[in-house]
Amino acid sequence: HKPTYEDMRKSLEAMKAHCLNNGVTDISMPRIGCGLDRLDWNKVSAILEEVFEGTDIKITVYSL
Repeated sequence: HKPTYEDMRKSLEAMKAHCLNNGVTDISMPRIGCGLDRLDWNKVSAILEEVFEGTDIKITVYSL
């Protein structure tokens, strides 16, 4: 099944909790959900910013 934006939010919330609980301060990732899953990067990016807002976690997004 393809992920939904709500699935993406839940996954990112779990990632944030993991980072905060384990001292992770930097994350590098591709434009998750936007390749084969066909989610819109502008929406995913906004969710990413909302979820990690107020943390000191640095997120680097790579694109090819």
